Amino acid sequence: MFISFTIMVALGVYAFDMDHARWVEEQTRQISELRSALAGHMSDNDLRVLVDNGVAHFDELFRLKGNAVKADVFHIISGMWKTPAERCFMWMGGFRPSELLKILSPQLEPLTEQQLLSVCNLQQSSQQAEDALSQGMEALQQNLADTLAGSSLGNSNVANYMGQMAMAMGKLGTLENFVRQADLLRQQALQQMNRILTTRQAARGLLAMGDYFSRLRALSSLWIARPRE
Repeated sequence: MFISFTIMVALGVYAFDMDHARWVEEQTRQISELRSALAGHMSDNDLRVLVDNGVAHFDELFRLKGNAVKADVFHIISGMWKTPAERCFMWMGGFRPSELLKILSPQLEPLTEQQLLSVCNLQQSSQQAEDALSQGMEALQQNLADTLAGSSLGNSNVANYMGQMAMAMGKLGTLENFVRQADLLRQQALQQMNRILTTRQAARGLLAMGDYFSRLRALSSLWIARPRE
């Protein structure tokens, strides 16, 4: 039974890793298409189709991650499906919306006064939500540590041990919820930015995001391939 469950988890993780690799390939294609469209002064109507496809592509990533969390939340939150440089900037299995907004904002100028206010408000609300989730995660980790280091530590009583493990397993279910909430926050931030910006600004934002993540992956490749004495 345990072996079968382990195999199911491994298959779920492998499937997600393959799906994510294909997702990255498709994002690379979309970014190239956006770059050509912006350089070629494509009409706003045609550009909107590309922008909506880009946003929907991120929605697909969040869907894939939601399924993967059910298989192995530790795989997602550890970032082992990403490159080493990307993992350095991870927060709860993905990017921090507030930090990404800081990176994107200079690429979107000029912004109107109303747009600037909306982006600042979104960045502030995202930061507050991130802080709340981080505090909840810290509390969960402390609670889990306290549970595992409870009075039955070192006790050979099987009933106490199994009860302790059951409590810990219940708390790990909360970990899955934290990752889903973090992804929901990321998804909502992207959707809100899409509403705030003009079509052309949104296209530039998606392009800047794609370039940023691409550079992190390139940095990882250079780091791995560096000469070692």
